[in-house]
Amino acid sequence: MRVFENIDCMEGMKRYPDKYFELAIVDPPYNIKFSKYNRVQQYPNGETFISNQYHKSDWDYYKPDKNYFVELFRVSKNQIIWGGNYFELPVFKHFIFWYKHQPVKNFADGELAWSSFDMPAACFDYMCYGNINADPDGKIHPTQKPIALYKWLLTKYAKPNDKILDTHVGSASSLIACEDMGFDYVGFEIDKDYYDAATKRINQFRSQLKLAV
Repeated sequence: MRVFENIDCMEGMKRYPDKYFELAIVDPPYNIKFSKYNRVQQYPNGETFISNQYHKSDWDYYKPDKNYFVELFRVSKNQIIWGGNYFELPVFKHFIFWYKHQPVKNFADGELAWSSFDMPAACFDYMCYGNINADPDGKIHPTQKPIALYKWLLTKYAKPNDKILDTHVGSASSLIACEDMGFDYVGFEIDKDYYDAATKRINQFRSQLKLAV
């Protein structure tokens, strides 16, 4: 079962019974209004530029309310929630940190995820610069995460035959990682433009697999 739909995740999750998914890996909007501002970026070589390519969308003008998390916890047994520091979530022991080696001076060095697992904290050490943009379509979403990050998460936290849920698919890095590692998944993306771009990216990945056979 591999399902990717252009619908509101709240409507999508209603279809599934309690604890249907073994693992939810999600990256909801944080309400930091990413698309509102020109992004002044400066690389180590001193080069700077202003990026406003995400002004077309208000995707980050809200963040999920309590009802979203109630539903997410209902349909999944375990959860990994990127941007967990932006939400009111239960006290947790196990957090996940993606250390990016960020070369842009005014960007964060990493990202934090809340996790339901009871184990020591974990760090994924992976340089984002030169890796995300190496994907066939480049960066198609402003908060796009590398496929390698999701493959690491699946290797560490998922078991064979687990069903994976992503409520905010974005660039589809999570779904591509699932396909590459043989996991079933359900994904939702409410924005039609991002849904179309993500679908194209998934299809390109599948085409590359066929050529490699």
